[in-house]
Amino acid sequence: MKQKSIKLNFIMNAILTISGFLFPLITFPYISRVLLPEGTGRVNFAISLINYFIMFAMMGIPTYGIRACAQVRDDKEKLSRTAHELLFINLIMSVLAYILLAGALLFIPRLFEDRLLYLIISASILFTAIGMEWLFKALEEYTYITIRSLVFQAISIIAMFLLVHEKDDYVIYGAISIVAASASNVLNLIHARKYIFLHPVGNYNLKRHFKPVLVFFAMACATTVYTNLDNVMLGFMKGDVDVGYYNAAVKIKTILVAIVTSLGNVLLPRVSYYVQKKQYDEFKRVCRKAINFVFVGAAPLSLYFILYAKNGVYLLSGTAYTGSILPMQIIMPTVLLIGLTGIMGIQVLVPLGKEKIVLYSEIAGAVTDLILNWLLIPHLGAAGAAIGTLVAEFVVFLFQLIVLRKELGDTFKSIKYYKIILAMMAGTAACIWVQFLNLGNFISLLISAVLFFGVYYGVMMLLREELTCDITNQMITWIKSRIMKRA
Repeated sequence: MKQKSIKLNFIMNAILTISGFLFPLITFPYISRVLLPEGTGRVNFAISLINYFIMFAMMGIPTYGIRACAQVRDDKEKLSRTAHELLFINLIMSVLAYILLAGALLFIPRLFEDRLLYLIISASILFTAIGMEWLFKALEEYTYITIRSLVFQAISIIAMFLLVHEKDDYVIYGAISIVAASASNVLNLIHARKYIFLHPVGNYNLKRHFKPVLVFFAMACATTVYTNLDNVMLGFMKGDVDVGYYNAAVKIKTILVAIVTSLGNVLLPRVSYYVQKKQYDEFKRVCRKAINFVFVGAAPLSLYFILYAKNGVYLLSGTAYTGSILPMQIIMPTVLLIGLTGIMGIQVLVPLGKEKIVLYSEIAGAVTDLILNWLLIPHLGAAGAAIGTLVAEFVVFLFQLIVLRKELGDTFKSIKYYKIILAMMAGTAACIWVQFLNLGNFISLLISAVLFFGVYYGVMMLLREELTCDITNQMITWIKSRIMKRA
């Protein structure tokens, strides 16, 4: 199979992941003012809870499937057999997940009261199973995935403004959110015939996947626990309003994480392929660039949105969400931490077959998050949940760093930290005064962002930071080639 361009994959996946969060970013200023913290809290509590059932149904296949299919992507029959086997496992587990959900709705009063909302959102279990997103990512078909998703998200944005008008429309909001996020997966079964046989190919062996799938499932459990635990524990321990505050706090952080991790996501099939072909020099080169990219991109993003958390929250959600400002400031450093652990864990350890190390690190993070949430949420609410998440992500990072100190020690030492710090200090000095001008949230964010990131980029170029210069030179070359073609 012809190798896809990593640059094109990165651009397409960045568009895909950003659009996945740009949809709520576009609609949330309207939705948050219509539904208020209680309504948005209800929906996000339901989505967080259903994510546990999705986790159970998927059995870790969204990550394992990328590696398994990438390794046999040059043989259509083997690829078809692998895809069929993994789809069978997903469908069987989805049926069990729906049975468990039915029991939860019947026997937990809080869930039974909003059963219609949970049933609608649970459609994402089926959509995720039949979508086989892991197959298309293994084949690096990010252009198809992106275009397909953008169409459904555009339809959903229109529906949101047409159908959600009052506080009691939170069920409609939940339904449209699911359509935007995963309903487009129904097209995947049709499109899959281009790459695999849809008819049975025989000689199926589901058992060969059980051992690795269980490890990836355990990884998914640990990750899902501490990524959804905050909303679930806030919902049970404090109420829907605190869930609403916390959800508004993490909106921008989630978008930033999507941007930072886009490169890592598209690298998994490629580095798995390099390991399978024993091209270890290429494997190390790609991982080194990815880690440098995370530092250069994530550090300034985290700092800027700590400085301008108030303007970001008020612009996105309105003044009713003042309780979101401190949690957002606390949680912002996780953008850098998640970016790094995404590279070290999923892009280094998983292709090397060391996914158990990732599992142990995520278990450590999940336990840390559980303990801190239990101690802090009753007293600090959403801010307590943010502290728990921050510490949990740091524990995951530290665990993986210790394990990989031999493999990645030289990579971390090669990062020019002083250049990044000096550039961020200069950017802060250039924009901090904008806060005192009372220009309005949008204008303040616009001017401060141009100043901060413009100065940051300028200082990085003056200091000749390698990655920044590389990207700049490539952009200049691309623009010149376009001009020459037109001339």
